[in-house]
Amino acid sequence: MENIQTEKLEVTQKPSARSTKINLNILSVWGPPIIALVLFLLIWQFGTLLLQIPPYIMPKPTDVLAATIENWSRLVNSATTTILESVIGFVFSVLIGVSAAIIMASSKILERSLYPYAILLQTIPIVAIAPIIVIWFGSGMNAIVIIAFTIGFFPMLSNTLIGLNATDRSMIDLLSLYKASKWQIMWKIRIPAALPYIVAGLKISCTLAIIGAIVGEYIAGIGGGDGGLGYAITVASTTMEIPYLFACGIAASILGIVFFLLVSLFSKLVLGSWHESEMKKER
Repeated sequence: MENIQTEKLEVTQKPSARSTKINLNILSVWGPPIIALVLFLLIWQFGTLLLQIPPYIMPKPTDVLAATIENWSRLVNSATTTILESVIGFVFSVLIGVSAAIIMASSKILERSLYPYAILLQTIPIVAIAPIIVIWFGSGMNAIVIIAFTIGFFPMLSNTLIGLNATDRSMIDLLSLYKASKWQIMWKIRIPAALPYIVAGLKISCTLAIIGAIVGEYIAGIGGGDGGLGYAITVASTTMEIPYLFACGIAASILGIVFFLLVSLFSKLVLGSWHESEMKKER
């Protein structure tokens, strides 16, 4: 009887022990960045008060919060426009970048012919290309989407191409022995092997798409309620609405973080069951 009661106690204690372990893991992951953020905000708030820095030079966090609440509808409209432009540009950069990498990887002649020009496109500053894009496609969303696509294209192309070329040669030779075609080898071996590299490209490209959209809005943005965060930042700087300018900048960084977290979640779903980079590590 005593043994049975002891076993029952152990069984009832296990769930609580697991929940405690989960809580400790959450604290270990989220605790340090939250503490760092709180300390940063406190230093920012009281530092500006002690140094008596005027709000038009360095607003306090409370000033930025007040500007955010006061201009909430403007900020949401601008952020929505930037999200739409960034997502469209990002999707095109993924589709075209991965497709171009697959085509280049299927032929060494094509890779040697086209890849140097892709590198050349990446080395030209986006600020230099943006006015040309505006001249060709006009101001507004079309130009902004193309700018966002341009800045996010090369990471997708480069990472995917590296992954396709890094496939285990023995696996390719094995399928070649079984008379598999070049495209069968591509779909069954090379693309699955390149998935970790593709996901790495997604993580880079998703944040660059936000930057590209905001840069595009500086140069090719449309005004009024249709303007994105880049346009809102330009207007806030010219009208000296510095707290609202900070609010727009923080909103842009939050968008980048959210994009990155969504791609990281996708990475865990795709790679979490088999690839070392996303598998849970035992401590």
